[in-house]
Amino acid sequence: KHNTSILINQIKFEMLYNTRLIEEELIKIISKTPGEVTIKKETINRFIPINYKVEVLDNNLNPIFGEIKKPIKLDKEFYNFDEQCFSIIKKPLKNGNISYIILKSDALKKHLQQLKLKIFYTLAGIFIFMAVIGYFLSKLFLRPIREKIEEIDRFIEDTTHELNTPITAILMTIDTLKCEDSKKLKRLKASATKLSSMYERLTYSLKDSNFEKSEDIINLKELIQNRIDYLKILAESKKVNIISLLEDKKVKANREDIKVVIDNIITNAIKYSNSNGVVKVEMKDNRLFICDEGIGIKEEYIKDIFKRYKRFNKERGGLGIGLSIVDSICKKYNIGMEVKPNSPKGTCFILDCSAIVV
Repeated sequence: KHNTSILINQIKFEMLYNTRLIEEELIKIISKTPGEVTIKKETINRFIPINYKVEVLDNNLNPIFGEIKKPIKLDKEFYNFDEQCFSIIKKPLKNGNISYIILKSDALKKHLQQLKLKIFYTLAGIFIFMAVIGYFLSKLFLRPIREKIEEIDRFIEDTTHELNTPITAILMTIDTLKCEDSKKLKRLKASATKLSSMYERLTYSLKDSNFEKSEDIINLKELIQNRIDYLKILAESKKVNIISLLEDKKVKANREDIKVVIDNIITNAIKYSNSNGVVKVEMKDNRLFICDEGIGIKEEYIKDIFKRYKRFNKERGGLGIGLSIVDSICKKYNIGMEVKPNSPKGTCFILDCSAIVV
């Protein structure tokens, strides 16, 4: 504001000075001409600086000529309005045909526009400078954290790779121990199956998500039944019964992706079921229903269950990555997914497979 006031005063001084010069020139003209003098446009234009616009009014306040297209305050010697400055010469000649000469200057508007541009470019320069500095500082300070995360990822990847051999060996050995206590063997096999399922989740989450996998025509009924049979030992260890009602359906997708989706949802249904509960797996009208009679999910938690590492029941374990993987695969294939309460208790996962059905 202070700088603007100084600029307005400078423009005011300059415009008032020019109005005095114009008056002096007109007086010189009138002094050489006896009687009433008619001042023409060409005469006025000789005295007007090129950076001004002018309006000339006759004795009846009608414009003789002019370039100012707005109402003028004729009662003031100088004023500014809408970033423009005006200077008024009132009755410069007693015996002439002119009552007012109005000068207009856009110098204030141009100066303010230049000032705004200068401020904008200055702020933009500061912003770009700060962004560049911030980028390099973030890389500098976050490098140890990034390296640590990469180190942890490599450790997990190496660890899960090393786990595969003993898990496979345990499962194969269990199948050969027919003469041992059947209950102990079932518990051992259920634990190994659970460990194998956790291993598959970890290895899948560590795979490159940008890697394009081949898509095959899959018999969905056979695949689902195969996974139910595989997980049945885990269900029996918790005294959970799995019921399947599956219609024949073929889909086009990567077999491993669909297997991971089925395994994760059924495993969760078993995990969160109570003893002597039932998990129902049904395929009809292109939709897969996996419903349990377990502890259920509170409605306010449903929107967050697909977030990675999010767990709402620590008593029943889990890594918090299974449903995150399921969500990413469903989005990849445009498989619609709903989570609803299963009346009277438990949870229902409903997958709309229309997008991949062939």
